[in-house]
Amino acid sequence: MNIVGLEALVFGVEDMAAGKKYLLDYGLQEVEVSAAGGTYAALDGSAVVLRHASDPSLPPSNAPSPNLRETVYGVADAATLGALADNLGSDRTVHVDAEGTLHAVDDGGYAIAFLVTRRRTIIAPHIGINVPGQAPGRAPNVCAADKAEKISPRSLSHVVYFVPDVKKSEAFYQDRLGFRVTDRFIGLGPFMRPQGTLEHHTLFMIQSFNDHMVGMNHFTFHLGSAHEVLHAGWRFAQQGYKSFWGPGRHIMGSNYFWYFNSPFGGTMEFDADMDLHDDSWTPRAMPPGADNSQIFLFESRNKWAPGE
Repeated sequence: MNIVGLEALVFGVEDMAAGKKYLLDYGLQEVEVSAAGGTYAALDGSAVVLRHASDPSLPPSNAPSPNLRETVYGVADAATLGALADNLGSDRTVHVDAEGTLHAVDDGGYAIAFLVTRRRTIIAPHIGINVPGQAPGRAPNVCAADKAEKISPRSLSHVVYFVPDVKKSEAFYQDRLGFRVTDRFIGLGPFMRPQGTLEHHTLFMIQSFNDHMVGMNHFTFHLGSAHEVLHAGWRFAQQGYKSFWGPGRHIMGSNYFWYFNSPFGGTMEFDADMDLHDDSWTPRAMPPGADNSQIFLFESRNKWAPGE
């Protein structure tokens, strides 16, 4: 199945104004707004869609509101969409809406949808890094540090679910949708990527051990660099958003991260520089815990200068 990655995440929210402000402050662009809600997109067009939690057009919720209501994947072509319809329609209800999007529910109770990808080419300034022993990444007299720089999320990266039966959910994504396991936290869950991308993971699933571990855990968009994660996260914190975890760098996937509390039922992350893996990669398995969650971790603090 040539699924290329996440196209959109659809949320049912209680406070539309707070959700809108959060996403705009995060750096997404408002591309559609109506009484029903709004759509907030990255540079490649992948997006977050906000709807009122009570909107009857939303799929039923599998977690208390606010939370994720549907995960939308982009596929390479109409042939893939047709193959998915045949596959999923063999044992569950599927329907295709007026725009040609296929809707179903996975084996963990999450609403999923598929459409022919509408992602566009990312147009953004070149990011260059000067490294001794390598050709210069920036021309002479070009300064990398700019307090006024515009930082725009580039692409929807990944989503993380709590699931009631992680083995069952893993089998669904692997056997029915062609996802591949790239790494695994033992006893917790797998990192998985669809066949149409080499990125370390588009989906990570966590075994739920109690009634509080339900719904979405977190989601994120890719930024352009570690610098952008730090600068965007710093700005976000200065606007009053509460840091949850980070900044740091993960081991599984190697991506830089900084998580913040959000009005969407879980946390939202700034992310950059994720590993790529092809089919020759052998998945790793590690016990969960701090030693295997990050290679380093910092905490933000107020500004400081010598002499203060």
